[in-house]
Amino acid sequence: MARVTFGVFGTTAVLLVAQGDEGSAAEARRIADRELAAVDLAGSRFRPDSELSALNDAAGRGPQPISPLFGQLLAAALRAARLTGGDVDPTCGRALLGLGYDRDFADLRADAPPRLTGPVGPVPGWRRVHLDRAARRAWLERGVQIDLGATAKAWAADRCADVLAAELGLGVLVSLGGDIAVAGPAPADGWRVRVTDDHAADPATAPGQTVTISSGGLATSSTTVRTWKVGGRQVHHIIDPATGEPVRSCWRTVSVAAGTCTDANTASTAAIVRGPAAVDWLHDIGLPARLVRHDGTVETTSGWPLDDEPGPAA
Repeated sequence: MARVTFGVFGTTAVLLVAQGDEGSAAEARRIADRELAAVDLAGSRFRPDSELSALNDAAGRGPQPISPLFGQLLAAALRAARLTGGDVDPTCGRALLGLGYDRDFADLRADAPPRLTGPVGPVPGWRRVHLDRAARRAWLERGVQIDLGATAKAWAADRCADVLAAELGLGVLVSLGGDIAVAGPAPADGWRVRVTDDHAADPATAPGQTVTISSGGLATSSTTVRTWKVGGRQVHHIIDPATGEPVRSCWRTVSVAAGTCTDANTASTAAIVRGPAAVDWLHDIGLPARLVRHDGTVETTSGWPLDDEPGPAA
């Protein structure tokens, strides 16, 4: 097993290559750097030269040209909004800006100054975002600012895993800040993943559970890790579209397995927003999930394994 770890998108990336060696690890890093750089240039809210920034700057001014890659990123965000009834909504950009989240999280000040004054209110809504992929153009209605953070990192993990598996001809696991995608032939005993509140925590000591996946994706959303203070108030990055404020949920962490990392992350984020109603929703759509309350008690859905082997992952 070859392993590569590096920083990206203000978080930590981990690449695992089944039956890999030093050469395949170096090639995996080269390919990942290429793919992730393209995603960053297209979809970063923190780069003035990104396509997303250009689209936000042009809100209310009609259709703007976009690349096929940015079209895919935007389509993934709109699909997530549609599938969750708007619980995962990309039009939360202004709300996040108002909370001081205007740079990569690794660079965010411990006590960020608010960029906007007064209540933000409900987000504009994803139906005010328009995409014509065939014509390679998109446009935002006046007052709309988008952020793709709820889906772009997971989508990038899916893309990286697929490209790495195709170009290396080996099984791979890609983790971007705990958003995990796998592709190609899995190891004989599968990919072992430690599910915790914080992907960067020591797997030997962090409370959580070790699970095994062989295909698709696994994602964890949490209100306890990406936190900072605004005017002395503790806030986090998961926005309730109904209020424009950080969601107040009965769940501190939700992990979901799905056919892709993008779908897993969409469901885990929506579950945080939906609160108690998330359990029945996840049951109904048949996704295995592990939901952790603030007191540490756990509820699971749809075939998520019992926590009978909580040892550390590789």
